[in-house]
Parts: sequence; structure tokens; C-alpha cells
Amino acid sequence: MRRRRRRVTNAALVSAGAVLLASAAVAVAMPAGAAAAGCSVNYTVSSQWQGGFGANVTITNLDDAVTSWTLTWNYNAGQTVTQAWNTTLTQSGAAVTAKNVGYNGAIPTNGTVSFGFNGSWTGSNPDPTIFALNGVGCTGGTEPTPPPTDPPPTTTPPPNGPADITVNSATRYQTVDGFGAAHSIWGSAWSTADTQTLVGMDANQLGLSIVRTGLSPVSSEWATHVNSLKTAKSYGSNVKILASPWTAPAAWKTNNSRVNGGKLKTDYYDDYANHLNSYVQYMRGQGVPIDVTSVQNEPDWHPDYDSMDWSGTELRTFVRDQGTKVQNTRLMVAEAVNMNYGYTDPTLNDATARNNIGYVGGHLYGTEESGRLRPYSLAEQHNKPVWMTEWNLHAADGGGSNIWGNPANAVVWNETLDDIMRTVHKSMEANWNAYIWWYGKRYYSFIGDGEAAFGTTAGAPLKRGYAFSQYAKYVRPGYQRVALTKSSKASPLEVTAYQGDGKITLVILNRSNSAVNNAVIQAPQNVSRAEHYLTSQNANAASQPTSVSGGQATINVGARSISTLVFTL
Repeated sequence: MRRRRRRVTNAALVSAGAVLLASAAVAVAMPAGAAAAGCSVNYTVSSQWQGGFGANVTITNLDDAVTSWTLTWNYNAGQTVTQAWNTTLTQSGAAVTAKNVGYNGAIPTNGTVSFGFNGSWTGSNPDPTIFALNGVGCTGGTEPTPPPTDPPPTTTPPPNGPADITVNSATRYQTVDGFGAAHSIWGSAWSTADTQTLVGMDANQLGLSIVRTGLSPVSSEWATHVNSLKTAKSYGSNVKILASPWTAPAAWKTNNSRVNGGKLKTDYYDDYANHLNSYVQYMRGQGVPIDVTSVQNEPDWHPDYDSMDWSGTELRTFVRDQGTKVQNTRLMVAEAVNMNYGYTDPTLNDATARNNIGYVGGHLYGTEESGRLRPYSLAEQHNKPVWMTEWNLHAADGGGSNIWGNPANAVVWNETLDDIMRTVHKSMEANWNAYIWWYGKRYYSFIGDGEAAFGTTAGAPLKRGYAFSQYAKYVRPGYQRVALTKSSKASPLEVTAYQGDGKITLVILNRSNSAVNNAVIQAPQNVSRAEHYLTSQNANAASQPTSVSGGQATINVGARSISTLVFTL
């Protein structure tokens, strides 16, 4: 469907039947002291598609002292509001109520506030005819508006203007292997529905492309996760499986225990290699190829649960002398707690050992503080992809509360955006190839586990999952990160860009308290389509209005949001 636009300047708007696009300016009389004289509302449907539309609303000439406002209107054709940004928006029947929120949109700037939303419609999408601001409204005459006509075709649409973000695909960085999460290392597996929600690419699915699983020291436990891993492989798109062992069998260790660390006895190195290989071949026989097999989870940490200690030189010796015994997979070293190079440099510096591994891994605990959330030059020198394979943060609950099931909880959203999504962005800028969160199903994670004390619904996507999907679902395995430049207008935005599958994809973090509206994004060439999806405190991977002209798209980047722009070339 081709987009059309019309402009109406009356004080109120007429219902337009099946007319597709509309905008309105409505004068609103205000009580004394509530707003400046001449306060007005401008309602604009900025884009429309079959069954849906996006709208922007601007209230002008407000008194800058106004700190609380409520705008109401009625829809006449059964339209339904679905997501909103920069406002708290509710609907009861035909009546819609928009209120100020605690960030952008709350207090007028130069007498103006603005917000936007998406909605759905069936058959027609006429404009509202009556608005009320802080309880006082205005109606006016109507003027029939003829159906719009298509503009004359042009072979090359004119540009929107100077770009705020310019993608340079000639400069390329790392190839992305994916974004993922672990299923339960100890305990039950994901259900089929859970797995589909986590790896699927449909609406309200999160598009994970890596699943991390535990490699138990007891072979009778290997069958536990077969069905969920098989579902991930068959239902997802190019999903990779990472298997991580926490310990060798107790009898092979210096402390004769699965727990509290202890080292692998050197005369059991070959048995341990055969143990890893047996797991890979077992899973392969079950229809679950194991793409990557780690030698050890956290070799530098010995807690009172399954664990095993190694030094960097011991890891080097093991993969050098035993690595070829583990077939049909690629080995990873070393998943140290904070990407400690002392556990990976010895292997990378030994040609034989280096040739026996495919990946370098590490965890994010303390990595940023240690100065290692940056490119790992030795791994890059030897063409070994770097995977961040675990991080877990849920300080927002303050020791336990039911905040996690509330999609609009500010504390949860702030931690998600400022800590977790920020580190995904920095990991990509550091040329790392994968980012894997801890458990995918947990009250503080991507889908709820139903634990009553924390208020989540088992299997239902959580805010954190929608935010992570802004990377996982749209930056697919095999995409390559490319360069970009930003104007001063875009300086508050943290942006990475990727190319693959005939697409240019940008992931945009706006952690500031102000929207960046009418941001012009320049692709390397003309594009046939642009899609924009946004997650914020009040929206979950919601489709956003986007205008396209030649090689440019114009979008609004909401305050305190993460969004993804996908160009189809």
C-alpha cells in the first residue's frame, strides 16, 4: 500500500471514512492559569499500513509552569491504541486518555510537549473530532476533504536532508555469531513453547540465535535437554549450541568431589577429552549438533557447587595434547570470570594449541572494571572469535519483590537499559562476536518462570527479553558490523550498524531523557523498505512510523529507549 497524506487546518476534523492519512490542528480553550491563551493540539497520522497506523500529537502554547496535563479524545471508527511513547496512554471503549510521564513529555519545553503512539484500525481511520486538555475541550466546523491521490511517480525520491547517522559499509569489523542465553544448567529443560518463544522470529518471540547448555559430568543426565535443544535447532534460524562443563567426574579430580573446585588430575586428561567427545557424539546422535564445546566454565572460580580449577598453562596443555580427540565441534577456551587473558593467552600463543580451538570465551563479571571490555587484539590477530558467554544482573529487585512482572516498572527498565543493553552495545563495539546472557527463563530474564514472589507468568516474554531482542532478532548470525558517523544531533545515541541478508540494520540506544525526533539515517545506497521497532518503558518491540526517501529514513528515537532500524536494500 502506498502511503498518502492530507492536511486539514480547521479547529476540528471531520470523520474521513476510508481516507488513509490525516492531520489536525484543534484549538483548545483553557481555564485561567492552566495554560497560555491560544493553547492548541496538533494530531498527525504520520504513517499507515494495512490494519495499523502511527500518530504523533503535539500540544503547543502551554505555560512552561504546567507540570501535569491530560489530553482526551474519542475515536469514531473502533480504532485501538496499541503502544505509546513519551506518554501514559489508556483507552476505554472509544475514549482515549494521554497523560504526562516522568521523562520527556512531562514538562513543556518552550510551551510544547509531544508524544506518539501506534494503533490499529479496521475499514477506516477517521480523525478524532473533539479534544479536551485538562478537562476543557473545543469543537468546530468541519470541511469535507476529498480522497487523496498518489503523487506523481519519481525515479529517485529527493533526500530528506543532511544525515544524522551515516552508515559506511565499506569499513567492516567483526562477523556476528549471535545473541543468546542459557537454559537451566541444573534442573528441568525449557518446554517446547518456551524454546519457541526464545528462538522464534514471529511476533512476541525473541529471536535468540545461541543456546548455552551445561555438559554434566554424569552421562545419565545428558538426555535432560535433548528435546529443548532439538526444538531450538529445528524451530530457530541458524541457532548455535554452546556446551559448557562445570566439572569433570569427581573421581578424576584432586579433591574427589564435583564441588568446591579441585583440579583435573593430569593422568585423566585423556579421559576428560574422551568424556567431552562422548557428550558431543551422543547429542549428535540425538539430532543436536553441538557447535561449540567449552573446556571449562569459569576455571578461575571454585564455589560450593559444580566447579573445577585450571591455570592458563594447564588449559594450554590440555587443548594442545588432547584437543583433537573432541570431534564434530569446535573447542572454546576459557570462559574465565572476567575475560582474564591469563587463561587464554597461553593457548593463543602456542601454535598447536591455538589450532585446536575455534573460539575464545569469557564472562562479563568485573570485565568492564578491569578494562577488558575492549577488543582482544591477540584473539583478533589469530582470527579467533570472542564470545561473551555469561552475565547475570538483577540488582533492581533489592533482594526480592514482584516488580519483574510489571512491564512498565521504572527500576527494572533502568537496569535493563543502562546496564545490560549498554554492555551489549559496548561488546559489539569491542569487536566481540557473541553475547550470551545467563538463564533465558527466569523472573529477571527474558521469559518468566512463574515464581509467585516475583510476579511473572511462566513462559511469557518479559521487558528484558523484548529489549534484548532488538539485537537478537534483527542482527542475525553472519551479519558483519560496519562503520557509521553521527551528527551532533545524534550525539546522545549509542549506535552500531550491521550488514547481511540484503539488509542494513542499526541498533540504537537512547539512554538520555530526551527524544531525538526526525533523525535522518543515511544508508549506503537506495533502499526499498525501512522498518523501525522500539522498546521502552511503555513499549515492547513496537513498530514505529518511518518515512523513506531514496537512501534515507527519518525516524523518531524515543527517550530512554532501544530501537532497531532495518533497511532492505
